[in-house]
Amino acid sequence: MLWRAYPLQPDVPDEGIPLETVLEKKGVPVNADQVTASLKETAERFKVPFGGNKMVYNSRLAQEAGLWAQACGRAEAFHDAAFKAYFVDRRNISGKEVLLDLMASAGLDAGKGRQVLEQRSFAPAVDRDWALSKKLGLVAAPTFIMGTDRLVGARPYEALERLVTRGGCLT
Repeated sequence: MLWRAYPLQPDVPDEGIPLETVLEKKGVPVNADQVTASLKETAERFKVPFGGNKMVYNSRLAQEAGLWAQACGRAEAFHDAAFKAYFVDRRNISGKEVLLDLMASAGLDAGKGRQVLEQRSFAPAVDRDWALSKKLGLVAAPTFIMGTDRLVGARPYEALERLVTRGGCLT
């Protein structure tokens, strides 16, 4: 089975829902064990850790935290911590305390981070990102677009190279 990207899920409650429920809602004709096995295989191919998370959590607040981390020059460290928390440690990244822990581990000031989360300082920026995603018809991350061609989900380097070559950026 080919790796299928998780669709963006803005309507998932903070406490999360089982992956099986998300798949049923989307009419995906596979079970969560198949999807998880496929993701694990992809992770192994890319030498990325994967803990087999079978829950889907709302990542909205984590996206806001990520934009703040970017503004502070700590985006990579925060995103690495958030990836590990969700995909390896199976943590619920919708929770403020989890996000504050991730911020601190990324070298950010957790006190300022709490203020950013409580004031929802980066909510308008995430709203703009979601509006653009909807306009472009994005359903999963990552998605690469080159002209009218798209590459959705984690793919080998060669697939990205083919996309860029077809777009006329490489010769």
